[in-house]
Amino acid sequence: MPFGVEFAPLRIPLERRLQTLGVLVFVLLFLIGHLAAWAALLVPIFLYPPSAPFLVGYLVWIYTRDAATPSEGGRCFPRMRRLGLWKHFAAYFPIGLQKTAELDPEKNYLFAYHPHGILGIGAFAAFGTEALDFSKTFPGITPHLMTLDMNFKPPFLREFVMSMGACAVNRKSCANILQSGPGESIAIVVGGAAEALEAKSKTATLVLKERMGFVKVALQTGASLVPVFGFGENDVFAQVNNPQGSLLRRMQTQVKDAMGFAPAVFHGRGIFNYTLGLLPYRRPITVVVGKPIDVDKVDGPTREQVKDLHARYVDSLTELFNAHKVEHGIDQATKLEII
Repeated sequence: MPFGVEFAPLRIPLERRLQTLGVLVFVLLFLIGHLAAWAALLVPIFLYPPSAPFLVGYLVWIYTRDAATPSEGGRCFPRMRRLGLWKHFAAYFPIGLQKTAELDPEKNYLFAYHPHGILGIGAFAAFGTEALDFSKTFPGITPHLMTLDMNFKPPFLREFVMSMGACAVNRKSCANILQSGPGESIAIVVGGAAEALEAKSKTATLVLKERMGFVKVALQTGASLVPVFGFGENDVFAQVNNPQGSLLRRMQTQVKDAMGFAPAVFHGRGIFNYTLGLLPYRRPITVVVGKPIDVDKVDGPTREQVKDLHARYVDSLTELFNAHKVEHGIDQATKLEII
C-alpha cells in the first residue's frame, strides 16, 4: 500500500463499477447539488446569452407560481424512483428492508426514521426510491421522503428532488399529504442535522427527547406513527471525534443553527482507493420498519397529549431497537441513548 493508501484493483466486475457510480451520483447530489444547480443555470447564460430570457423566466416561475408545490404534495414521477441506478446504489452496501408488521393501505402513516447518520442513506433508499421494492413490501402505501425547504430553492435540483416524491418538511406540507387520501404517507428523519453530529459507528445516540413536532402532526392528522431504525447507518462513514464542549462541536453547532445543516467532518473511501475519500464504505444497512402506533385524530392537541404519545413512541422505538440490534451487528449491551 503506497503511502498507506489501499488502491482498488484495475479489474473489477462491471456490476461493482455500476454500484460505485450509483453511490457517487448520490454523494455528489447531496454535497454539491446546490452549487451544481446554480452552475447549470448561469453557465448557459454566459456561454449562450440568448438563453437568458428562458432561464430567467424559469426562475420567476419557480419562485412565484410554482413556489408552493413542494408544500402541496410535490410532483412525483414514479419512473425516477424506479431508475436502475438506485438498485445499483442499494446493492453497493448492500441495503435491505425488513418488515415486522403489515400496514393497512386504507390508513396513513408517518414513518419516523432513525438515526440520521451522515447522509441519511437508508432513508433515501427505503423511502425516496424503489431500490428496496417498498411498494411491493407495503402495497398501497405511497411514501414521501420529507426534506428541508432549502433543497427546493436551487433551480433544476428542486425538480429532481420532487421527481423522487420528496416534499418540504413543514407542518402544512405534512398535513396536506397525510390528509390527501388512503395510503398517502410521509417519512421524516427526525433527528435532523443535530443528529448527524452524533453519527459514530456501533453507537445509537438519537436527538429525540425534545423532538415533538412529528408527534403533534400525527395527532392533528390521525396518521399512525411507525418507528423505523436503520441498522448500520452510522457505520458507513468515519466521523472526526467531536465530543460535546469541544471547539469543533461548538463551531459545528453554530453553523447548524445559522444555516440549517450540520457540517460534519467525516471521511469514507475514494473512487479508486479503499482508504480515504467521500464515498461511504461498503457496509450493510438494514432498514427495519416497526409496528405502527395507531393514533386518534385530535383537533388542537394539548401538550400533555403530545408528551404522552411521544413517550409511547420512544418505548416502541426502544423495543424495536432491542429486538433487532444483535442480529444486525450491535452488541447486546449497547443501549439506545435519547438526548
